[in-house]
Amino acid sequence: MTIEYELGAPQAAPSVPRLDVEQRSVVEHPGGPLLVLAGPGAGKTSTLVEVVADRVDRGYAPEEILVLTFSRKAADELKSRIGRRLDRTTATTPAMTFHSFCYALVRQLQTESEFSRPLQLLSAPEQDAIIQRLLGEGDAEQWPALMRPALRTRGLADEMQHFMATARSRNMDDVDVLRLGEASGREEWKAAARFFDEYTGVAALQNTIDYSDLVFQAVQLLRDPAHRERLRQTYRLVVVDEYQDTDPLQVELLQALAGDGRDLVVVGDPYQSIYGFRGADVRGILDFRHEFPQADGSPADLVVITSTSRYGEKISAAVASIVSNRGVLGPVDGRDFEGLRHLAPRRHLEGDVHVETFVTPTAEAEHVALILREQRLSREVPWDQMAVLVRSAADIARFQRSLSAAGVPVVVAGDELPLRSEPAVRTLLVALRAADDLAHDRALDPAAADALLAGPLCGLDAPALRRIGRALREADRSEARGPRASRLLLAEALSHPAVLLTLAAPGSQLAHSAARASRLATLLRRAAEQIVAGESPERVLWTIWSGTPWRDRLRSEALGNGEGSARADHDLDVLVALFAQAARAEEQHTRRSLAEFITELDAQDIPADTLAQGAIAPDAVQLMTAHRSKGLEWRTVVVAGVQDGTWPDLRHRGSFLRSERLGPHGEIAPPTAREALREERRLFYVACTRAREHLVVTAVESGREDGDQPSMFVSELWDHLHRDASGAVPEREPKRRPDRPLSLRGSIAALRRLGETTKSDVVRDRVARLLAMLAERPGSATRPAQPERWWGMSAITRSETPMRAPDATIRLSGSSVSSIVECPLKWFYDHEVKASTGTTTAQGFGSVVHAVAAEVAENRLPADADALGAYVDKVWDQLAFAADWIGGRERTEARDALVRFVRWHLEHGRTTLKAEHEFRVSTTVEGRPVELAGSMDRVEQDDDGVHVVDLKTSKSVADKKDLAEHPQLGFYQLAVDLGATADLAPGAPAAGAELVQLRNAEKKLPDYPVVQPQDAPAPDVPFFAVEQLSRSVHVIAEEQFVATPSEKSCRYCEFRRACPAQPEGATILGGGEQ
Repeated sequence: MTIEYELGAPQAAPSVPRLDVEQRSVVEHPGGPLLVLAGPGAGKTSTLVEVVADRVDRGYAPEEILVLTFSRKAADELKSRIGRRLDRTTATTPAMTFHSFCYALVRQLQTESEFSRPLQLLSAPEQDAIIQRLLGEGDAEQWPALMRPALRTRGLADEMQHFMATARSRNMDDVDVLRLGEASGREEWKAAARFFDEYTGVAALQNTIDYSDLVFQAVQLLRDPAHRERLRQTYRLVVVDEYQDTDPLQVELLQALAGDGRDLVVVGDPYQSIYGFRGADVRGILDFRHEFPQADGSPADLVVITSTSRYGEKISAAVASIVSNRGVLGPVDGRDFEGLRHLAPRRHLEGDVHVETFVTPTAEAEHVALILREQRLSREVPWDQMAVLVRSAADIARFQRSLSAAGVPVVVAGDELPLRSEPAVRTLLVALRAADDLAHDRALDPAAADALLAGPLCGLDAPALRRIGRALREADRSEARGPRASRLLLAEALSHPAVLLTLAAPGSQLAHSAARASRLATLLRRAAEQIVAGESPERVLWTIWSGTPWRDRLRSEALGNGEGSARADHDLDVLVALFAQAARAEEQHTRRSLAEFITELDAQDIPADTLAQGAIAPDAVQLMTAHRSKGLEWRTVVVAGVQDGTWPDLRHRGSFLRSERLGPHGEIAPPTAREALREERRLFYVACTRAREHLVVTAVESGREDGDQPSMFVSELWDHLHRDASGAVPEREPKRRPDRPLSLRGSIAALRRLGETTKSDVVRDRVARLLAMLAERPGSATRPAQPERWWGMSAITRSETPMRAPDATIRLSGSSVSSIVECPLKWFYDHEVKASTGTTTAQGFGSVVHAVAAEVAENRLPADADALGAYVDKVWDQLAFAADWIGGRERTEARDALVRFVRWHLEHGRTTLKAEHEFRVSTTVEGRPVELAGSMDRVEQDDDGVHVVDLKTSKSVADKKDLAEHPQLGFYQLAVDLGATADLAPGAPAAGAELVQLRNAEKKLPDYPVVQPQDAPAPDVPFFAVEQLSRSVHVIAEEQFVATPSEKSCRYCEFRRACPAQPEGATILGGGEQ
């Protein structure tokens, strides 16, 4: 074995920061409890590090100093800086979170048998899932009747989790809650106490513990005087950062650690107390001096650091206006905290503050992207030195979409959204569900199939999906089935790889797309086999993840420098978290089905992995909530979406279980709206104080009384920034959407627009040269400069293969001729492209009525309206309607239609030859063989000849002016004269045709249908149907499928979005021209 050594330069001696007088007074404090008030950028971390270094210089061992903070990131930073400052590593970690300390303490004081099985700390989503399961499977009778219907809902699980956390933060267990419920007579509290006891028992059996219970257990252990004394002997100095975020239980923990007047340094800022919803109480820091007195009983010492190194005078004055003279801290003596309101910059720093409002949310989001790009280009601010902060996670998706669309690299912190809400995770969850469906012989959900085929696992675009769907519909029709929607057929095909393989034959237009879809189908089938074999969710997940090119594509994008690098980096992070969740599920439960794992993930409404905050991808704008931004800073900060009704959020904060009223000694008053406003103001202050150089606050100001309005915070800040010497404040002028995005794509679009509109040859030539230069540059951002990608530049193409071979017979039905006469393009989409949406309830209605009418005509059912109505009732439930009331209404109309049919059938006076008569007759049109085919609802005869009856069940009737040349009736009469009814009435000519409108009654005869006749062909006049047939044959032979708009044709057309004659379907160039 060869050992290699690498020699390097010795580390530089640790630097000692320059502290101001106030910071130095903290370091040199003689001892005892000390409250340090330090605002944003006050240098409290440096001060705390120097406190530790000073005590070590005084003779303290590093292991005798305990530093507590609230986030793992802050603890890691403190630990690292203390280690560098002391120029050593220590055996015992000198900095940790409250929860890490409590976990270590609980483990240290466990018995030997307990210690052999390490406690598993539950993340918040895991706790949430356990609570949901216990609520759903538990005894419903123990809950008040009013609450029982909600036991299986996520809402009650969230409430129960918050209820237990609140009880713990107030140092209460299930016995305390039960006692309080009995004293107050609240049945929901007594039921919650019983559930609390059950939950605690299950956690003990599984050897798991949640965050709130962890601190509670530590406090209970330290109530033992022996444990408490031993711990106090261990630590000579306790330092606490962010003390304003403590809850009453953590305060009691500190009382046990250092409540006897020993060295205790706590640092905080009451103006940054923003975690009331987690149980934090600003009164903890306000009352500290009296809760932790000196050994002689006098109040703890106080040092206020009144300066900042974060920002300059402009930002300092602006953020001071947010909290100055507004009662932010409540009814307390504010003299101790006066110095925190307006922090004095330690040095001259440039900075600016802007308040901007916009007419719509879209305009706001686009301008935010513009602001960030301007910072990047004009001030050379790196992407990762910019942030967009919002009030709630609900706003994140809107800004994430807009920033990404504008080419701004953006990343969302992994703990802002539940894991299942991440797009990359959703992709794998959809695949897992599909595999589970296949494993249990369930049909795939069409929406899931669409998502899988169009998503990153397969990557088919919309045209490819349409081509596959069209081929599947063609094959489905050839099997003599009724028309089915392509989404259903795609879902079926994804369940059977062999079906897709038949479409992937070499040389076919579908080969590439169908092969990709087939590979995905095979992968899902393989995963399904693993599920049947009992493989773990983690193994099934890995099979799907590793079985497609998506894995390598994400890795390549994450390692690159393109626009998608940050997004790919983030996707990989959340997928790692998903696999970690699957692994943890396997560790915590010896047997877990895939369905249970998916259900647990679906149940998680709490942001993902709260056990560790993952690193945020570099070189990207960070998008997060204001709460998440605590402790961070950037050169440029945009505080966005500051709307009335959203920020401040003053909605009633009471809960169904009334957890806000829990108190260790009885019910307490819930927080008031005024207290909520104070915390919301502090949150806005925290968000704004994240900026070092450039602060922008944005909101929507629609200008309508019922529209979006800016928050009171926006108005206050605007007034501060713009009030002149006389006290006047100008009105805001909300901005509209920017003319173009400040990006390479936007610049290319502007150049193209200039080149089209300018009258200067010189300008046009320069534009052309610039576009040509950009077109030669590699990368997706410059593709819009390449002329071959511009809409309208390619010539109109014509297929080399005709739709119908020159010598092939053209087959037409009455409905086809009618559709072509009405609009050739509509017929093409419906008949050739098969783009129709398939069977509707109206078609189902017509099918039932037609079937009954045919049975009556053939004497297989009696011509009795009541009997026919009963027959309809037997089959009606097989039709699908959007709502039961719609089905009931349609059933009534079907019965009415049959009443009219029976009367017409009995009274109209002609002999019925046949119902549903199918026919095929041949002829030639301009030398082209043509076949007329179809089905006549009824063929009847009188002395004049053959009559064709077309039964209609639509709600509208044909216009009287159109009856003379009604295409479908004319087609039937022409077919009769060509021999379509020769087998029924040899030699009989066409004597007329008629529409019988069964849904429409004659005005004076409500039980008789509207009958609309068409005369027989006149012997000496050219029959119009011949011309319509000739026109239809010409349209098909010449492939002239022109849009023919008309009010009647276009009103209910389902192809408007693909029609160049309509605004929504117009071509990019040429408006409605084809």
